[in-house]
Amino acid sequence: MWTIGEVKSIGKAAFKANYWRCVLVALILGAVSGAATYSIKDNGDYNPKEVATAIVYGLSSEEFRALITFILGLMGLVILIGFLVQIFIKNPLQVGCYRFFKKNVEDGQAELGLIGEGFGDYGRVFVTLLLRDIFLCLWSMLFLIPGLIKIYSYRMVPYIVKDNPELSATEVITKSREMMNGHKWKAFVLDLSFIGWIILGLITCGIVFVFWTAPYMESTDAALYIELSKDSQ
Repeated sequence: MWTIGEVKSIGKAAFKANYWRCVLVALILGAVSGAATYSIKDNGDYNPKEVATAIVYGLSSEEFRALITFILGLMGLVILIGFLVQIFIKNPLQVGCYRFFKKNVEDGQAELGLIGEGFGDYGRVFVTLLLRDIFLCLWSMLFLIPGLIKIYSYRMVPYIVKDNPELSATEVITKSREMMNGHKWKAFVLDLSFIGWIILGLITCGIVFVFWTAPYMESTDAALYIELSKDSQ
């Protein structure tokens, strides 16, 4: 039976043995998982709210409806593009990054080229992670707790999909759920054990998170998968 201290120790050792590559891969993984945000700030020369109000009141009803339609259409396009990037690029990259961290824990010196393995057997990887995302979305609609539970249930999908090429998409998801049975709460506590490092990362404007916390956490997650794999054999 695995312990939190054990998997963290294994993950840290593997991370430190291949430090810069782990930092780079964790950075890539964080980049494809993040989202860009934009804001308009008042520079002192104008008030954005007043400008928006003036524009709206200067439009006819037809022009106003056309403006709203355009804005909604633009928002829909942005959401669609984000969804396509998620399923066609981000998901395979996630699988490749997880593959790197797993091999690094096993061998100590994984190569960056392993990231590209997420695009191997592309159709199967695509379908498997798309199903995972759909299931997570549906479960999240049942409020926070069911969605959070399923996040932990499907946590091992990106590892399993490459380690078990004989399994179908639904079988990969089922295997992840079976592997995490009885381990979800402990995995949650494992994640909470990094809270100090996460806070330190926030205090340092992300510097500690990039160069220590993120690769440490990803390496530990890979170590957890390896330990659970032993139990499931």
